[in-house]
Amino acid sequence: MKKWLPVCATVMLLLAGCAPKFDTESKIVQDKNNKKESAIIPNYQVSDQYYRTILPFEPSKARGRIVSNLNTRYDIQEFETGLMRVAQKTFSPDTYLFQEGQYLDKDTVDAWLNRKYTPSQLKEKKMTEAENLGLNPANDEKGTVEEQNEKNPIYLAHILEHDYLVKDKEGKVSLGGVVIGLALNTVHYYQKEQYGAVYEEDIHEKTESEGKKIAEEVVKRLRNMDGLKEVPITVALFKQKSKSSVVPGNFVSYTEVGKGSASIGDWKKIDEKYYLFPDDETKKDYRDDANTFDKFKQDVEEYFPNYNGVIGRGLYKDKQLNQLSIEIPIQFYGEAEVIGFTQYITGLVINTFPDYVSLEINVTSVNGPKAIIVRNPGEKEPFVHIYQ
Repeated sequence: MKKWLPVCATVMLLLAGCAPKFDTESKIVQDKNNKKESAIIPNYQVSDQYYRTILPFEPSKARGRIVSNLNTRYDIQEFETGLMRVAQKTFSPDTYLFQEGQYLDKDTVDAWLNRKYTPSQLKEKKMTEAENLGLNPANDEKGTVEEQNEKNPIYLAHILEHDYLVKDKEGKVSLGGVVIGLALNTVHYYQKEQYGAVYEEDIHEKTESEGKKIAEEVVKRLRNMDGLKEVPITVALFKQKSKSSVVPGNFVSYTEVGKGSASIGDWKKIDEKYYLFPDDETKKDYRDDANTFDKFKQDVEEYFPNYNGVIGRGLYKDKQLNQLSIEIPIQFYGEAEVIGFTQYITGLVINTFPDYVSLEINVTSVNGPKAIIVRNPGEKEPFVHIYQ
């Protein structure tokens, strides 16, 4: 095993070597609203799992909405990164460039996330049918607002757009495809009276079917937008977890809509799910992996008296552990403890977990992060960094 004590200097060299080399970037011309604008593509690519992004960076037209619309930070992160994994099934990172959504702005997203209005509600709000854009179920107006909300769950929580650009032989970049993520609720929260207690209802069995109905309307609306009439569209359904969950939700299915088409054909299943370690459900479904994690946890406990707990979150793809993220909160009293503990954990990683799993371990204290250990699939020894 390599010596890890000079890791900080090594890390700086590695980061310097991995930084994008902007002197070797490619200049391109981008079509934007029928105008030609100069842009840049960094030639450096972190890995074949990540898309390159053109510069200058163009933020999403609906930037910021995801934070208030999804239940947890775990769902927010997975919804965005998971949508990129779905995109790779259609748009290869070797060919396509990533750009945040430029067609669905904040007002559009907010309008689509509303409930559908009834004729009398439209009249009351002085709105036309053309402005009746809500994709969530309408209330039937029978009973109080609370009673109506109880009977009619909100299924659609958020809409996320990713754009994928393609470069032609002349160096011109144009839109090559759009990927839309629909975040769906699996738990319905409602009140029986104003300012009363909040109740929960499990609606996960209806979530996917309702999401597919919503997707059909979304595709039709996208086809009516300038610039989206002909490009391929992929729509993916994401089931977010409850507000109290400590693991993220997951994508369950996606569909590909060809150029110029406004109708959805077949849906393809996505076999992904996150599990918590340690947890009874994990032990029930994946006993061997649960036992491996328990052994790692016990070894940590035996080494360090100031141990506070070990929590893992594993992503299973096609019934096999694909990614594992572990958090180890420790109370340290000196840098020597951090270095020694990190070296010990690194050895455990090599000897405990199979090398086909993408692994990340974060060692933290009340003062912030202390060390990170990362091992990519197929690698024998991990990358280690101790924060100064």
